[in-house]
Amino acid sequence: MKNLSIIYMKLPNSLFLTFLMLGFTAGHLCAQRLVSDVKIVYKLQLPPEQLQTDALLEGSTLTQYIRGPLSRIDMNLNVVSYTYLINSREQNLVTLIDNHGDKYLIRSDKDEYDKELKQYAGIHFKDEPGTKDLVGYTCKKAIGTMPDGKTFEVYYTPDLVPENKHYNRRFVNLKGLPLEFEIITRAGAKMSVIATQLDLHPVPASLFEVPVSGYKLISKEELQKMGS
Repeated sequence: MKNLSIIYMKLPNSLFLTFLMLGFTAGHLCAQRLVSDVKIVYKLQLPPEQLQTDALLEGSTLTQYIRGPLSRIDMNLNVVSYTYLINSREQNLVTLIDNHGDKYLIRSDKDEYDKELKQYAGIHFKDEPGTKDLVGYTCKKAIGTMPDGKTFEVYYTPDLVPENKHYNRRFVNLKGLPLEFEIITRAGAKMSVIATQLDLHPVPASLFEVPVSGYKLISKEELQKMGS
């Protein structure tokens, strides 16, 4: 260490500053981890006024899985469950719905995939003062602004960066993994989604397989006619 100090003392100021900045950059890069396999379990926290009318939604969960270019989102609302299977390599999306045992499957082609991706790619995130510790990670606060001007709050860890940027189109432009965020409901209320478990072990490929039976294939238009 003594010899190293002597070397630094003999360097011109400009070179010394360069070495110093490289050291900070290397430290920052080491702190970040590029991840390809992730499982995050979130709890859904509904506004009190919504729980009064939708008491059955209490205890709902959302689980996010990522495996390379594949991702899966399971939203269990107790009365109904939704599963989204996203393949960012083939650019398609499959939606599975289980409504009290009535099971439906909706396929979205590349055109629909691109249309929705462009919509969410317009979300801009701005860091704000404030941090929060969630499942062992210190998270930064950010405000997401949607193209229509609506905003939602996010707490994300910059220490974990997904290799697959399209695992959840809502967070394409976020500089880390979201561990708490808000979802704006159709009624305009904001529902909090808070991580309770994070697992970085390999995710089974079987979770991303599209069912070949047990579901009725319908279109989005047919779903809308059903009143969902």
